[in-house]
Amino acid sequence: MPLQNFGSILNFAEELEQLDQRFYEAALTNPACGAHAQLFADLSAEAGKNVKTVQRLRRENVTEMILEPVQDFTRASFCEECAEAAVLTAAEVLKAAQRLEARAERYYIEAAGKLQALSEVSRALRTLAKIRKSRAAKISAAGH
Repeated sequence: MPLQNFGSILNFAEELEQLDQRFYEAALTNPACGAHAQLFADLSAEAGKNVKTVQRLRRENVTEMILEPVQDFTRASFCEECAEAAVLTAAEVLKAAQRLEARAERYYIEAAGKLQALSEVSRALRTLAKIRKSRAAKISAAGH
């Protein structure tokens, strides 16, 4: 499905954050991930903050929604099915979490590029990409 405007890009960003938050919440219930409980609690909380950031961006820039059409940007390359975190091994959860963070970072970078004309929004999306990159580093450190 194409992401054709400001609203659809931010709606999808919110959807990604909510899906990732649910994944991390499920990881918290997985006994195999007990050693990483604080990491997953932090990641879940940060995803919740990111949802609020995306909602604020949409709300504060609602007048821009109609003005900026987007070309050649689709959801397909950012959709990834993950197994239920509650039933994976800790190593599998960490590996899936790395993929989720990399996917979100890539999405935010590409979305920021598509919305360059909206400098405040583009800057905020790049900040979200940096957050996701630092989260990937935390996950990587936990896996070693």
